[in-house]
Amino acid sequence: MATSWKAERDGDKQMKSYLKWIIPLLVIIAVAGYFANQYFAEKEKEKQVANTEIAEVSRQNLKSIVSATGTIRPVDYVEVSPKTTARIKEVLVKENDHVTAGQTVAILDAEDIEEQRNQAAYKVENAKIKHDRDEYLYSIGAKPKSEYDDSEYNYQDAQSKLKQQEKTLSDMIITAPMDGVVVGEPKTAGTMAVQGNTSTVIMTIADLSKKQILAKVDETDIGSVKAGQSATFTVDSYTNKTFTAKVSKISQSDVNSIWNTRSSNSTASSSSSVIYYYVVLDVDDPENLLLPAMTARVEIITEEKQNAVSVPMTALKADSEGTYVMRALPEGKSEKVYVQVGIYSNDYAEITGGLNEGDKLVVSYKAAESSGKKNGRSGPPPM
Repeated sequence: MATSWKAERDGDKQMKSYLKWIIPLLVIIAVAGYFANQYFAEKEKEKQVANTEIAEVSRQNLKSIVSATGTIRPVDYVEVSPKTTARIKEVLVKENDHVTAGQTVAILDAEDIEEQRNQAAYKVENAKIKHDRDEYLYSIGAKPKSEYDDSEYNYQDAQSKLKQQEKTLSDMIITAPMDGVVVGEPKTAGTMAVQGNTSTVIMTIADLSKKQILAKVDETDIGSVKAGQSATFTVDSYTNKTFTAKVSKISQSDVNSIWNTRSSNSTASSSSSVIYYYVVLDVDDPENLLLPAMTARVEIITEEKQNAVSVPMTALKADSEGTYVMRALPEGKSEKVYVQVGIYSNDYAEITGGLNEGDKLVVSYKAAESSGKKNGRSGPPPM
């Protein structure tokens, strides 16, 4: 009995010893857990605060733009080709030379044509002698009128052929059809210049004082583009300079004429998912800095609003009922407000109804999200 009581007492002592260490350990774990929860909760709160801003409804000068890419080209230019097939004997101008209309720029080898002209001239002389003799004999009744008529016809035919040969000979002298600049290297002497459907281009002459941009605009944007709209553009050669232009023409057909089933390009292009239309813009280049074929990155100003009630694009959201913002309320609360939106710029949107200047908005965002720009233009928020 005594032994049993002693064992029980020893067990109580051992339990008390365990409790002496376990209780403080549990307290430490509980305290550490509490502070860990507080730490992570604070971090999450900081993260939420970092991804939330308060924006104010303000007035801005807005520009709605359509972005496109195009190529610089001269308004007036001509490809100089021969009117007859012959070898180039001499080229009298070189690249970048200024020429005037009527100036001789190249000469074709005319040796064979000169020989043919000389033969035609000889035939005219013979035909004239016979014509004059038959005319005299007819006048005295020694020749019938039919023979005289034949000699008259032969004489006129010989004259006509001589004129043709002289015209062909004159075509061997190539002249500039307009004032301008020789663009690119002309063909060299000795080259065979071919006339016809695939005529040889001996040289290209362009008036570089007037230039334009041939730009391709996406079908989703073409409805906003109108003749007379102003535009700005940049080129890679002058990274710190912005040029100006104005829309002068909008093509009524897409670039590949997909609508035209008779077009040779329609079948090959029908699989394309993006449709483009050509837009021509007249360029302002008083310093004559731009060169043909330069790539122009164009922003066409389709609409402008001065002093418009505006909100940042990041404040706009959308659901099945429309576009809305979260208006800030006292004590950190907010409310959903549906708004009517006017034009969009890159960073701001015009508000035509639902908000007043000075209203505060809650703007939440994720750093990884994009700004919703498309082709340099901000569109409505995603649904």
